[in-house]
Amino acid sequence: MARVTLWMQMSLDGFAEGADERVHWPVVDEELYSSMLDELRAAEAFLYGRKTYEIMSSFWPTADGDPAISQFYIDFAGCWKAKPKVVFSRSLDRTDWNTKVIRRRAVEEMVALREGTDGHLIVFGGIETAAMFMTHNLIDEYRLFVHPLVLGAGVPLFPPAFDTSELQLASVTAFDSAVVMMHYRRECAGVRPRAQRTLAS
Repeated sequence: MARVTLWMQMSLDGFAEGADERVHWPVVDEELYSSMLDELRAAEAFLYGRKTYEIMSSFWPTADGDPAISQFYIDFAGCWKAKPKVVFSRSLDRTDWNTKVIRRRAVEEMVALREGTDGHLIVFGGIETAAMFMTHNLIDEYRLFVHPLVLGAGVPLFPPAFDTSELQLASVTAFDSAVVMMHYRRECAGVRPRAQRTLAS
């Protein structure tokens, strides 16, 4: 069975999306993800909701063609294009770049994907897709990137009835941009491990 990890950006006050449905996070992709590129490359697939997929697919297929772009962007663009991707969407008509669309029975399809896959599946959102999987206990780990801003309103990351008692903090990483990544694992039983705290270099 696959291990499923949710990677999600969020504000200090707990919102994963603003009230205006805009992306408010600073452009810090390279700092946040460069140290984790090997983990991304090793994943079996990337999973998305429609809006997040459309943001990614509008940029990464041609990002490595910019002669002024950094090596990280070149490396991640190659990883993104080659990686199998799954989009959960009722309205998306067409995709490219090794992407499959699941339009119906999203929970059942996710259960089948999780049980039929070895290795690691990474969910990048969006928030509706993430909330659906959280509600059905289909997320095993969380990498939450907390940005130093307060949105005041919007869509909270966790559904109201979400049980946080099974979340165990595995590590905390602080970045130069003041973003803090908190890595949680969902455990049903056992001794809570001591979290590791690091500063990103």
